[in-house]
Amino acid sequence: MNKINYQLELDKIIEEVTKKGVVPRLLMHSCCAPCSSYCLSYLAKYFDITIYYYNPNISPEDEYRKRVEEQKRLINELPVVHKVSFAEGVYNPECFTEMAKGMEKIPEGGKRCFACYELRQRESARYAKENGFDFFTTTLSISPHKNAQKLNEIGLRLQEEYGVRYLVSDFKKKGGYQESIRLSKEYDLYRQNYCGCIYSKQVSLNKDMEDSND
Repeated sequence: MNKINYQLELDKIIEEVTKKGVVPRLLMHSCCAPCSSYCLSYLAKYFDITIYYYNPNISPEDEYRKRVEEQKRLINELPVVHKVSFAEGVYNPECFTEMAKGMEKIPEGGKRCFACYELRQRESARYAKENGFDFFTTTLSISPHKNAQKLNEIGLRLQEEYGVRYLVSDFKKKGGYQESIRLSKEYDLYRQNYCGCIYSKQVSLNKDMEDSND
């Protein structure tokens, strides 16, 4: 199966929006301030954006709260063309724990992560529908560790289910990931060393131990 270049597909949507002379409302699920930095600076030229912070996978709670506050700070400090707002979903880690049952031993980047993508994207689609957004999307595709093909596959399926257009993306393209690193340094953003869940944290701890033993 040939991979789709979702950056090219996004370019087409932006061209469509620009030609219409409209500024659609976009609900952008965000996993953290660093990942959202490039996505906001890029898309706020074309959309009114609401960052939707729904991440029940993040553990422990003080880590979650730290990331929420850093996300709010970035929104307040980042210069953008159109409006950027913030909305926080319910922090329900039990929801993630229940979702992950039976998949605890699956390596990072596999079925458990795909289920986590859908958990967060589904809630974003629901919120977008209930609040009258024109599009929804997620910042997750900016990470080299996230599967952009799977993210878009899920998003497009949810588009059909909820009736809200999914803004396809592969934000790591066009130097997006490198730009997010630059912006993180510029705004002195807290960059966590694990995705968020207890499983990714353990992988990070194991790597640190291996590095210290080298």
